[in-house]
Amino acid sequence: MSLIITMLLLGLLLGFIGAGGSGFIIAILVTIFEIPIHMALGTAVAVMFLSVLSGSLSHFREGNLYVKQGLIVGGFGGIGAYFGSRLTTFIDPHALMFFTVLALTLSGLLLWARTRIAVINPEVKVEPKAFTYMAIGMGNGLISGTLGIGAAPFIQLFVIKWLNFPLRVAAGTTMLIILPIAMFASFGFIQNGYFETPLFFQVATGIIIGTYIGAKLTKKLPQAVLRYGMFLSPITSAILLLINLL
Repeated sequence: MSLIITMLLLGLLLGFIGAGGSGFIIAILVTIFEIPIHMALGTAVAVMFLSVLSGSLSHFREGNLYVKQGLIVGGFGGIGAYFGSRLTTFIDPHALMFFTVLALTLSGLLLWARTRIAVINPEVKVEPKAFTYMAIGMGNGLISGTLGIGAAPFIQLFVIKWLNFPLRVAAGTTMLIILPIAMFASFGFIQNGYFETPLFFQVATGIIIGTYIGAKLTKKLPQAVLRYGMFLSPITSAILLLINLL
């Protein structure tokens, strides 16, 4: 029950900031509940698929996402995620945890720097080039599949910088992009044997309910709060994993 309640609270945050939350889920499972890193990765990406499905639906109803762009970028991301998930089985657990910490820390810092400008930009919708779709999707998909994280901060950074998405829409569309990434990464982790059904259902129950409710807060709270949430989520995840690593 403690695991379900913890994940419910986490889901509220993830739905609000538009993140799949795999990095945060991994950090909590490894650090607090002492789940092996590879099993935590497999569980996290499978739960992430359900959480972003719930969150995407809520963001769609709230008008926070661009459907066409999200599906195209996510399709390319799914390809990269599958190959990344097959690669992760060859990486030492300690090295894998270190790279995950590094990716989460870097993504948080880059997102913070970029959103200093994005917060004050007007909401302008632009049509991206085909190469931009592919680069954002496959690059972030590979990161997600290899490290078991949703790469939400990286995706949000690129859609803000390269596609000029407003902050609110970047949060919502990121969830849609992560959907196929999480699905194909899950296939790879299941094939690798990194999946336990009881653990999956406990984590999924809390996360799905929380993300659906949390997504409804994105338009109701100030963008400054959204910005801090985007930044602090990966940084906090990295700190938790670093504590376990040390």
